[in-house]
Amino acid sequence: MNRLLFPLFALCFSAQIAADAAGNALAQQVRDRPTGKDSFTQGSMVLLEPGRAPRVRKMHTYQLEPSENAQWTLIRFTDPADIADTGLLTLDHASGETDQWVYLPAVRKARRIPSERRGGNFVGSDLIYEDLRDRKVEVDEHLIIGEEAIEGQMCKVLQSIPKDKSSSEYSKRVSWVHPQTLVALRAEVYAGGDKPIKRLEVRKLQKIQNYWTVMELAVTDLKSGHSTRILADTVRYDIGLPEQMFTVNVLEDPLQEASFYTP
Repeated sequence: MNRLLFPLFALCFSAQIAADAAGNALAQQVRDRPTGKDSFTQGSMVLLEPGRAPRVRKMHTYQLEPSENAQWTLIRFTDPADIADTGLLTLDHASGETDQWVYLPAVRKARRIPSERRGGNFVGSDLIYEDLRDRKVEVDEHLIIGEEAIEGQMCKVLQSIPKDKSSSEYSKRVSWVHPQTLVALRAEVYAGGDKPIKRLEVRKLQKIQNYWTVMELAVTDLKSGHSTRILADTVRYDIGLPEQMFTVNVLEDPLQEASFYTP
């Protein structure tokens, strides 16, 4: 009996290792997808809630890769007046650590977002602060669990589970990755239960300056039905943004921001 079971166990274990390796490789490819040295996006965030008129917010997003495996992001709302100048600065370091600050004009000072607040909603949207942070591949266990077509495009279904449960607000992520573009056309996140709590869907994908670019993204809270659409109107890559732009001082002073780059 042992001689029969042991080879079967070894075969299953080897297959699991191979599957994990393929999942990790795919997750790394998605993370390493070329997105330019830096970029500027002019677009909008639309909040949609059943029974209410859509709320539209204009925004600018700047991104910079100051070094390998590091990414810095500055988001600034420009309209309407009740949210204009509100901003978020996220510094994802190569070490895996993240520094994050939000600026509210009424307070006139940036407030640091501690790691324990990563589950807070960002300006009333369906995005939490964790969604706006980079997440290193090695902090999760990745497994390809199948293939499925999304809008006629065959995708690999990738499951990602945190190795340390305390490192994320989510217990599991399932992503439908398009192998040719390495873009997750859909993602669903879980928070301990057997049903997803939130869904992210790419509604429009376009190649700009030879980079695949998400031009429209929908994020839906599957419990409340509330959703957030993020639309890009203008995207420019490799424009030479300086590291000095991604500081708390600039976050607190939109005039400084304009001195570094004018759309």
